[in-house]
Amino acid sequence: MRERHRNTIAKVIKGDTLLMYLKQEKIGDELKESRIAGVFVAASAVYTDKTRIFTTPKGMGNETFPLRIKVKPVDIFKEPVEFKLLIPQLKFITNKKKWSGHLMGKAMRPIPKEDFAVIRKRA
Repeated sequence: MRERHRNTIAKVIKGDTLLMYLKQEKIGDELKESRIAGVFVAASAVYTDKTRIFTTPKGMGNETFPLRIKVKPVDIFKEPVEFKLLIPQLKFITNKKKWSGHLMGKAMRPIPKEDFAVIRKRA
């Protein structure tokens, strides 16, 4: 994660369950909707490492995303779950029409156990 998200990532502890959310993106001619790709567990505490491990996405400068957590896959979904289809059922999304505001600018956010169960069921 970016340095600016230090306070957010600091709340993650080893053993926490994490969902991997992927924002909408265009890959070639195909538009991939925002989706949840799987369940992971935090396998380490947060640590800092400035080693570049991937190409920085366009428009993000020369960021190395130094705040890191080792993760262990629990369940990588065969078919990612389209996020928009979940919105009506998710409690943490209080504004169903402008749902992206609940995610934008946030590197991570806690969700209620009920929402986690909805996502797992859909997967």
